[in-house]
Amino acid sequence: MYERILVATDGSELSAPAIRTAVGLAKSLHAQLTAIYVVAPYAQGAMESVSMLQGYRRELQKEATRALAAFEAEADAQGVAAQAASIAGREPWQAILQAARKHKCDLIVMASHGRGGLAGLLLGSETIKVLTHSKIPVLVCR
Repeated sequence: MYERILVATDGSELSAPAIRTAVGLAKSLHAQLTAIYVVAPYAQGAMESVSMLQGYRRELQKEATRALAAFEAEADAQGVAAQAASIAGREPWQAILQAARKHKCDLIVMASHGRGGLAGLLLGSETIKVLTHSKIPVLVCR
């Protein structure tokens, strides 16, 4: 069925069910599994210092490392070999689709944060954007 699964995580508690689902699917299907964490690039202003930029990058890398460590712990706990990477992308949904193409994935697993109403409309939804633009199946975990 599915041979290469991509799971996107943002490190939040809401990503945990998507990670568990992706790891479980990979285990039962003997599929390759890749997790990604999208790091937004920093738009440096004229008055900001290089040390601020370096501090920002350090904090982002810490968050990416923490998020991907949670994924790796789940994969290890279920005995699933997996790879994980953080990637830079101004638009997370585009980075997710690009990673899926790069890794030749045939399924994307991600969480829905469940924002509805005005918050969902104003903030947009990376999950909705992936669903709208993906040419491969997307499994959304709530």
